[in-house]
Amino acid sequence: MTSTWIEYAAASYNIHLTNAQAAQFETYATELVAWNERVNLTAITDLPGIQVRHFLDSLSLFQVGNLKDAMRVIDVGTGAGFPGLPLQIAFPGIQVALLEATGKKVAFLDHIIHTLGLTNAKTVQARAEEAGQMPEHRAKYDLVTARAVARLPGLLEYMLPLAVVGGRCIAMKGTTAQKEAADARQALSVLGGRLVGIEPVALPDVDEPHFLVVVEKIAPTPAVYPRKPGIPTRKPLRG
Repeated sequence: MTSTWIEYAAASYNIHLTNAQAAQFETYATELVAWNERVNLTAITDLPGIQVRHFLDSLSLFQVGNLKDAMRVIDVGTGAGFPGLPLQIAFPGIQVALLEATGKKVAFLDHIIHTLGLTNAKTVQARAEEAGQMPEHRAKYDLVTARAVARLPGLLEYMLPLAVVGGRCIAMKGTTAQKEAADARQALSVLGGRLVGIEPVALPDVDEPHFLVVVEKIAPTPAVYPRKPGIPTRKPLRG
């Protein structure tokens, strides 16, 4: 594995990976490509693309995530583990739950957790609407993350019920970040959230814009939310 992306993480994000952590990322990339031949995990299979568009993109959350040891993090719709697993590798003191509904993807995540010896990571096989109503997950997380799951008005109904009051939700977005945030005003009001800001993310050799939409949980989410599976995206809260 080249050191270029690791040097970028140090210079741009102030994340300094050890040789052991770099080796974990290398194994993660190798296993991702191998498993992708039989399980649809990612469209990005070249090593530089994985390093930049998966690993660096995930680690960019450090800029706004206020990560601390023992912090409880849940990654909603994690897929192949982004951004949750890179954050776990880089910050092994945090506790990461990887929320994913698809069994084949959960099997890959369990394999990576075991292979890399990530004792503070676990998988949760459920839909976000289901997890948000489970007592062991509802209002239990200091940080809730999501990448490429749904538009923000519906996505916040997945995320905010999982966060503790005072916690943060970070949605990773592209060119539509500002428009989605504007459309999510009603969802924020109803679900107990407040928009903190929209932070740009610069990735090397990537032209399309990336943004982190940062939301603070300022009040408990009403018990009726999240609604039944499928409804948050079909009928998002708008006003």
